[in-house]
Amino acid sequence: MKPESRPKHLKTPEATNEKYPWFVRLYGVLSIISGGIQIGAVALAAFVIVALVGDGFDLSQLEAKGHASITTLVIAIVLVVISVVLAVMFLILGIRLLMNKRHKAATLCNVMIILEAVDLLCRFMLVGWSIDLILPLVNTIILFVLEVYSDPSLRAERHIKRDERKLADKEAKEEGTLGRDATGKGFISLNFFNLFWVFMICSVLGLILEVIWHMTVVNPGVYQDRAGLLYGPFSPIYGFGAVLMTIALNRYYKSNPIVVFLVSAVIGSAFEYFVSWFLETAFGIVAWDYSGTFLNINGRVDFMFFCIWGCLGFVWVRFLMPVMLKIVNLIPWNWRYGITTVCAILMLVNGGLTLAAFDCWYERQNGTMDYENASAVVKFCNEHYDDNFMQNRFQSMTMSTEKSARAHS
Repeated sequence: MKPESRPKHLKTPEATNEKYPWFVRLYGVLSIISGGIQIGAVALAAFVIVALVGDGFDLSQLEAKGHASITTLVIAIVLVVISVVLAVMFLILGIRLLMNKRHKAATLCNVMIILEAVDLLCRFMLVGWSIDLILPLVNTIILFVLEVYSDPSLRAERHIKRDERKLADKEAKEEGTLGRDATGKGFISLNFFNLFWVFMICSVLGLILEVIWHMTVVNPGVYQDRAGLLYGPFSPIYGFGAVLMTIALNRYYKSNPIVVFLVSAVIGSAFEYFVSWFLETAFGIVAWDYSGTFLNINGRVDFMFFCIWGCLGFVWVRFLMPVMLKIVNLIPWNWRYGITTVCAILMLVNGGLTLAAFDCWYERQNGTMDYENASAVVKFCNEHYDDNFMQNRFQSMTMSTEKSARAHS
């Protein structure tokens, strides 16, 4: 069908020449202004640093005085680089919004959302739960909404696709193929619904396996709570690890077992290393230490758990993923998205509250907790998640505040 003969509700924004409303164009102007200001501020800061170094200021003195560590400086540099890149992208985004380049604006928003997430992570490791996180968090929300709104499909087309998807889900449910990859290239469809339930199920299974491992191998007969969140029987490292393995191996689930084993081992070990590094850098928390074991790397990963990750990945991809799909498909097809949305929101609250509790635990241990000027979230965490609660809930974790990347008072 030619563009001019298509029904009005099925035309693309480019075909209808639909323009952004005034408030989106206003946001585009503000994006250009803020991007320019941020670039100028970073340039000024860089000039000051160069001037200080030229006057004989030694950055290594910071380490000696305990104001910052090498890790802190590296994270700060990464944060500056991301800030510059985001500032340039905001300039480009503003121009695209003013020129009504919807598809290009939506694509740019996707990239910026990822960078804002990294920006949030870096800021959190440097300053913890503070007002500095508000701006990147707000930017992330705005960019997400803008990306959805800027999608080249019109609202009517999205409604049609949604209705078609519901009908297809109903038919697939009746045929027993719901959740499978319709293209046949992979085992399951890599949509949010499937990946979310992969995360949930494997977070629980991982916790069960870790508790059994501790009671039978590490400290026989002794139970230890190995949960990774404030509420629920969840160990998110296994959930995220399973999601990464599923994405990487979905198209190769019938590949050579050695390939599946090695890919799973590398992904699991790399993610385990990152989680260990993040907890120590952000909070001074050590959740596990493999120092002294065979082929360990900084005590964060070792050869034995490299092999364990490989075995877990192989068992998951070859045997447990089909079972998971059958279990998830027990959810009534017309309820699946509503239930998933509610559970996802609860898990986000659980994860965010856990990070806030870790931050308050750190501040109390470091002696820098400002009880008088604390926010409502901080007061809530101090009241409900004191040191005794945190030590009992996260029994496998120890905190040494001097190991964190934050400046110590």
